[in-house]
Amino acid sequence: METTLNKTSQVISPEALLKHWQGHRALTRRVIEAFPEEAFFNHTIGGMRPFSEMVLELLGIAGPGLKEIATGKTASLDEHREHGNQKSKVLEMWDEATEEINTYWDQLKLEQFEKSIRIFGQYDGTAWSSIFYFIDNEIHHRGQAYVYLRSLGIEPPAFYER
Repeated sequence: METTLNKTSQVISPEALLKHWQGHRALTRRVIEAFPEEAFFNHTIGGMRPFSEMVLELLGIAGPGLKEIATGKTASLDEHREHGNQKSKVLEMWDEATEEINTYWDQLKLEQFEKSIRIFGQYDGTAWSSIFYFIDNEIHHRGQAYVYLRSLGIEPPAFYER
């Protein structure tokens, strides 16, 4: 007689996923630092937004999204942050979001990752798929920032140094 256990399949541990995500966040932080102040807020190519606006989007998603996953309390997506056109303020907010992610990550239970959710009250998926979106979206915008930096004659940080 065969016995089958009902177990959640797992390819990567939550700890390894957090480390992976935080590696991406550290790289994105170095990309923000590489921008000259003026270019961070104003440089665009082909109708894309300045990188500062993309970073505000990332700030509106990562910490608040993970908080929603951990607590179950739905919040609206809010990409607006006061920064006074100061890159140092944006970096400060980035660091605060990193700590927020660490705080709420510690509250997650393994079974929550496969739970169906509607993040920000509008996007259906699972906790896993939402977290992967947070990471993928950051990578996408960082790629746009690499194009901006190269157009400014600045060598971006190596993408593999996370």
